[in-house]
Amino acid sequence: MGEKLDLERAWNEATSLLSANRDVVLIVAAVFFFLPNVISALVLPSQDAFVMQMQALGDQPDPQEVMALFADHFAGSWWIYLIITLVQAVGMLGLLALLTDKSRPTVGEALTFGGKALIPYIIAQILLGLAMVVPSILLIALGAAINAALAVIMVFVGIALMVYIWVKLSLTSPVIAIEGIMNPINALTRSWRLTKGNSLRLFALYVLLIVAVVVLSLVAGLIFALFAVLGETIGLLVTAIGGGLISMVYTTIMLAVLAAVHRQLSGGSTARARETFE
Repeated sequence: MGEKLDLERAWNEATSLLSANRDVVLIVAAVFFFLPNVISALVLPSQDAFVMQMQALGDQPDPQEVMALFADHFAGSWWIYLIITLVQAVGMLGLLALLTDKSRPTVGEALTFGGKALIPYIIAQILLGLAMVVPSILLIALGAAINAALAVIMVFVGIALMVYIWVKLSLTSPVIAIEGIMNPINALTRSWRLTKGNSLRLFALYVLLIVAVVVLSLVAGLIFALFAVLGETIGLLVTAIGGGLISMVYTTIMLAVLAAVHRQLSGGSTARARETFE
């Protein structure tokens, strides 16, 4: 439990996991990460238009106008967002199983497990969100009740607290998928214990990955923009495919990193029952 995370070892193990399972990883990543992102980019309302509408409300928008804008944006497409989110969640859980289970499950078996683990995963994510948001809101509300200056300070404290809790609970998905812990509270608690003493290292690792994908997305966005001269349809298609590829690569690498980090901090042990894939 007290092992210090070796970032270089985690990265090397992540790349090894991907290399050793590249064929099945490519299949799962393409179906569950690439295609949903391409479809969402082509059929969902334009995010650029939504951002422009938000900006048009000004620096201090009326909360009711903001809520109305969100309602209009998501009213007709919320179910598409939901389906895509659920499909990707099954893919993530299944891929974590494929990367780490020594019984070498097939793609179908791993995805079947992903479906079984979906409800515990969703509940865990809801609890994680509450754990991040509720304490921060209480801190900000407490500061606002005292004076405005303290409220501003509490905003930054709240953000820092949210990031800390997110890092501490970031191994919840591997705990569910790799160890087979289906009790959401137990999964969150297990993640908290595994990350003990490694919060700063994990934070640094996640920041590096996020910065890398942001830079890649910016560069790719400039390249994709060049295709707009060929027509709006071609530009949209190229952007959708390119964005889907970037999202697929980032998600796959992030999952491999989480699996490698979990293996290192857990000592390589898993608690999954043998009957999971029987």
